[in-house]
Amino acid sequence: MVFDFLKRGSEGAVPETKASAAGPVFAWSGSGRVAWSSRDSGTLTRVGFSGNPVGFRSIKLIAEAAAALPLVLQDAERRYEMHPLLDLIRRPNPTQGKAELLEALYGQLLLSGNGYLEAVDGAAGLPVELHVLRSDRMSLVPGPDGWPVAYDYTVGARKHRFDMTGGLAPVLHIKSFHPQDDHYGLSPMQAAANAVDVHNSASAWSKALLDNAARPSGAIVYRGADGQGSLSSDQYDRLVDEMESYHMGARNAGRPMLLEGGLDWKPMGFSPSDMEFHKTKEAAAREIALAFGVPPMLMGIQGDATYANYQEANRALYRLTVLPLATKVTAALSHWLSAYSGEAVELKPDLDQVPALAAERDTQWRRVSEAAFLTDAEKRALLGLPRLAEEE
Repeated sequence: MVFDFLKRGSEGAVPETKASAAGPVFAWSGSGRVAWSSRDSGTLTRVGFSGNPVGFRSIKLIAEAAAALPLVLQDAERRYEMHPLLDLIRRPNPTQGKAELLEALYGQLLLSGNGYLEAVDGAAGLPVELHVLRSDRMSLVPGPDGWPVAYDYTVGARKHRFDMTGGLAPVLHIKSFHPQDDHYGLSPMQAAANAVDVHNSASAWSKALLDNAARPSGAIVYRGADGQGSLSSDQYDRLVDEMESYHMGARNAGRPMLLEGGLDWKPMGFSPSDMEFHKTKEAAAREIALAFGVPPMLMGIQGDATYANYQEANRALYRLTVLPLATKVTAALSHWLSAYSGEAVELKPDLDQVPALAAERDTQWRRVSEAAFLTDAEKRALLGLPRLAEEE
């Protein structure tokens, strides 16, 4: 009878199913431990984007650059100048154009590691509208095999479910690579969260320093008439109230202090270690920029000499960050919309129209055109161009 619980467990075993990794995150802190901010997407957006200039500028820089890339649509035979899919991308919904929609999608992907697009289905063919859904409101519903069967969009007490089992997918989910989560992506903001906390704390420290006349507090030493070295409770409370009321804050900067009853003011200066806080802030800013793949030189961070000049840093931004992100998103978008249209078409950035890559493209065009051992068809394939009609 003692081991009956073992029998009950073997009789009613529940088959194992995968579940979403979304859940509450608890930040444990105690004596002597660093207090980090919460790592949920809402807090990271508030702390790392709305409340941090480096995170804000990094995301805006990448999202705006990626959204501004000119796009081309082609298949194995031709490049389309006019196509219903291009019309949909140019005007995805009544309130947004191509740049606004893609900037919002890239921004959500950078902030949370997940980007969601909703298709408003028409009677037939391509969707009539596309809308970006906020990633902090979306939750994935996994099926018994672990694949998503639905997505729930929750606003307050209201919830709308997008069914993913009825044929064409109404939602496109684009996620960044996450090594420890099967359903959600890992955002650069999560990787930079510690650096964001350090940078924000350094900014708060600087603000507090300015509020105290841009110098550290001194020490008030009490020497009683009879050699006693401590104040009574009433004397101590009165002294603290007077200091807070008349000698703290920017409006009281420079006000002379009147001391009585054996009190003596001992000013304290900065030690060399106290002066290192601004270097810590610059190091944190550099880590935030690097987590997003933005060369620190473009962010105006002093002391960074990774790239020889601004032009080289701008080229690295496009080549290493903007283009990989845009290529990934447009590939997923074209594959998703191809299921609606029934055509195997590819939507991708047009590298020939990116000013930052003009020098690289000129070199590539020259190298390919001078390769006498290649046919015209092979040269076009190397440059990412479709075949000509006479080549078929």
